[in-house]
Amino acid sequence: MQALRILLINPPHTAIGSRIPREHLPPLGLLSIGGPLIDAGHDVRLLDADIGPMPLKALLAEVARHAPDVVLMGHSGSSSAHPTVVSIAQALKQYLPALWIVYGGVFPTYHWQDILQQTAAIDCIVRGEGEHTIVQLMHAYATGGALDAVAGIALRVAGTPFVTADAVMISDLDQQRVGWELIEHSRYSYWGGRRAVVVQFSRGCPYLCSYCGQRGFWTRWRHRDPVLFARELARLQREHGVQVINFADELPTGSRRAWKRFLEALIAEDVGLTLVGSTRAGDIVRDADILHLYKRAGVIRFLLGIESYEAATLAKIRKGADVDEDRKAIQLLRQHGILSMATYVVGFEQETDRDYWNSLRHLLRYDPDQIQLLYVTPHRWTPYFNEVATRRIIDDNQRNWDYKHQVLETQGVPPWRVFLWFKLIEAVMQLRPKALWRVLFHPDQEVRYGMRWYTRMGRRVWPHEVIGFLRNVLWMRPGRTVGEFWGGQEQLPEEALARPQRRGRAGIGLQLLPSGEAKQ
Repeated sequence: MQALRILLINPPHTAIGSRIPREHLPPLGLLSIGGPLIDAGHDVRLLDADIGPMPLKALLAEVARHAPDVVLMGHSGSSSAHPTVVSIAQALKQYLPALWIVYGGVFPTYHWQDILQQTAAIDCIVRGEGEHTIVQLMHAYATGGALDAVAGIALRVAGTPFVTADAVMISDLDQQRVGWELIEHSRYSYWGGRRAVVVQFSRGCPYLCSYCGQRGFWTRWRHRDPVLFARELARLQREHGVQVINFADELPTGSRRAWKRFLEALIAEDVGLTLVGSTRAGDIVRDADILHLYKRAGVIRFLLGIESYEAATLAKIRKGADVDEDRKAIQLLRQHGILSMATYVVGFEQETDRDYWNSLRHLLRYDPDQIQLLYVTPHRWTPYFNEVATRRIIDDNQRNWDYKHQVLETQGVPPWRVFLWFKLIEAVMQLRPKALWRVLFHPDQEVRYGMRWYTRMGRRVWPHEVIGFLRNVLWMRPGRTVGEFWGGQEQLPEEALARPQRRGRAGIGLQLLPSGEAKQ
């Protein structure tokens, strides 16, 4: 097989979180397909255009310098990054007409038909997790094989969008490796300039939250071997000076047994890493007796999806959460010197001023160390889409569909007042006396450092968010419905991967259950 010259491009992202913090994390998705491609014998390079960001003219010149046979593009925030990907693909095709462009990520996985109909510059789409698929696709492309026989892709056949069979979900995540050699680690930092990487201990989530696409995209919750994973993180610290590990998992703690083994293995490695990530409040309460291991292993902050204080709303969005459990989780983290960041989502229902006031009161009772407010953002592959398909949108710029911009109309409360409530809640939570005491005087140096870093970040982001809102508010008028915006009134198929089959004792194919491991 002829080795291909493959260039992975991480496109610039317009989100404030990418532009303002002056810190960048490596693009894990691209590195995850880069490792298998290198092992398959291809010449692989990474162009991270999000650093800078890199102007389009410079990006085109850099691509020409690499002279690739194939360009692979993807971004973790793929819905809001999609317009940028399209503009880059179109410019690349004009500049290098023979270039073959492949696109992957969550948004193209589900919107493959629209993309192939509307964007001639994009030749092929990888659907779902891509480590196996991309190696098979590049082999077929290099050898002149039948591309439409490769599972897990979408492409044009005789000028018409065509999707192949779903790729089979990867059962053993340790069979793949991340192509860490593609990056210069000194370019990536987080948590106040500390050298950092993004990792995944697990993929997927067994819970049924209607607004989240993680469960469907990854299809089933799985985790890596805890000891091998700890060994990899330790190697990154020893060989590349990595200090901070940012977990991309929705639920790294899903299996108590596996998570405990990982914590113990990382403690035994004795490398002094700082760990930040997200999990569910219920797992923190479940692990009350081993939270000391969290702290010893280096966990300094967990983001908890609080989402709402209304029991009816939590039930409607199938959160499976309990208000008392949320509060208990925050208390337990604080007792063990671990920061809690509570995410709270605005816009699930047609809220009123009283609802926003009650949200503030309940968040004060939760007393999290840090707060992250988000606007609900309906995507067509989530069940929540069906619930809001007839609600009207006030922002049809897809670059703003990033959870930090209002996109749904709230009847009875104009956008400017929703924004004021949003910012008031943030300000009160971050400037209340308890929070300020933790910023200034908390006895745990690492906790104090984390609080100060987040405060500095807020000071930089806030003015840009206010200016950006003032720039857009005059154009925020209810227009098309959510369904009309995305071009359909029904939810797209949620699961992106085929579940692997295993043989029973009598030779009967048995389908793996979606959530068994998560209940260990």
